[in-house]
Amino acid sequence: MYHLLTSLLFKVGIKCKNHTGSIIILKEIFNVDNKYLLSAKKERVDKQYYVDFHITKEEVKEMIEEAEKFNKKIYDFIEKLQGKNIKNYREKYIKIV
Repeated sequence: MYHLLTSLLFKVGIKCKNHTGSIIILKEIFNVDNKYLLSAKKERVDKQYYVDFHITKEEVKEMIEEAEKFNKKIYDFIEKLQGKNIKNYREKYIKIV
């Protein structure tokens, strides 16, 4: 999901190496709900760096389904980008930064 997000950013000429920063940009520049991505990042960190957790097969299935929905939404968003939109997103980014 993060790599797809970075591809969206690159598509409009934005480079951000910070995961949290990229997620914030998704909401602030593109007005795309970033709640699930924030949650997925937290889950990834918790599962990668800590050992005191339990996860069920159903939870894994749900996370995969949510990731697929998110990716589909971002792929669709990228497909619909046009020159005018890209320019507007860049300008919005420059104003904020």
